[in-house]
Amino acid sequence: MTAVLLLNLGGPDSLDSVEPYLVNLFKDPFLIRLPLKGRLRAAFARWVAHRRAPHVRKLYAEIGGRSPIEPITRAQAKLLERELGPGYRCYVAFSAWTPYIREAVQRAKDEGAERLVGVSLFPQWCSATTGSVLHDLRLEADRLGLPLEAVESYPEDPRYLDALAETVHEGLERFPQPMRGRVHVVFSAHGVPVSIIKKGDPYERDVRATVRGLVARMPASQPWSVSFQSKVGPVKWLEPATANHLPALAKNGVKEVLVVPVAFVSDHIETLHEQRILLRGIAEAAGIERYEVANALNESAPFARALARLVREVEAA
Repeated sequence: MTAVLLLNLGGPDSLDSVEPYLVNLFKDPFLIRLPLKGRLRAAFARWVAHRRAPHVRKLYAEIGGRSPIEPITRAQAKLLERELGPGYRCYVAFSAWTPYIREAVQRAKDEGAERLVGVSLFPQWCSATTGSVLHDLRLEADRLGLPLEAVESYPEDPRYLDALAETVHEGLERFPQPMRGRVHVVFSAHGVPVSIIKKGDPYERDVRATVRGLVARMPASQPWSVSFQSKVGPVKWLEPATANHLPALAKNGVKEVLVVPVAFVSDHIETLHEQRILLRGIAEAAGIERYEVANALNESAPFARALARLVREVEAA
């Protein structure tokens, strides 16, 4: 049996788990690049998580008291397993919350897995996310002696782009037909520090490649732009920041906006709170009259078919 592991960071499944989830994030050297190790890094992570937890708990409370990423990923795993057919079993595997990657790999081994295929749910490769989950997966595969292949990224995969384009078209259809052609599509991706990109990380390049593929699948005259969200800390991040970009669009006369979560395959706090609540408020205060957010891929059947093809291709390589 081949075990296919859907890899992501995960998210807190209750308000009580917000702080320990944040501790796990801040302990991750791929995500938080500070020259701290061992007890010093753990102490730093606990300190920052304790300071941030009250604010973050409030955000999760406003979207239902938990992250939806685990049930959505389980649904994606079921769809993918159905597409792959006999001989495959799919598992949810997170690096920062349950089910942890180590737990998923052990369960796969116990259930008869003879080989592993890791599937990154970060379509655009980034050392802070893709690098983190693949590092954890490789450690566990080596520990249990299981052969491993990985679908590491797929920013220009045509089947993935077709699936994502469906969410863009569905979002545009929410606007009345007469205004649809002037709706400005904002492809908003999670930002990263510029320092990471300068070291050769392909994330920004991958994001822009995905956007090119989507633009080619939209009407030729549809206005669009790219921006980056979720900045934390004082260092310089990729720009323009979506929170600044939306008022700039309004200042230039844009009245209708569709935000597309271009680097997210499932709805979670960055789409449900940041895009749908925080950025909506910013856009409307700036003069945007109609603001919509496209759905993430979530339980998209075309996305599941795209992943199934990618799994088979990496096995055949």
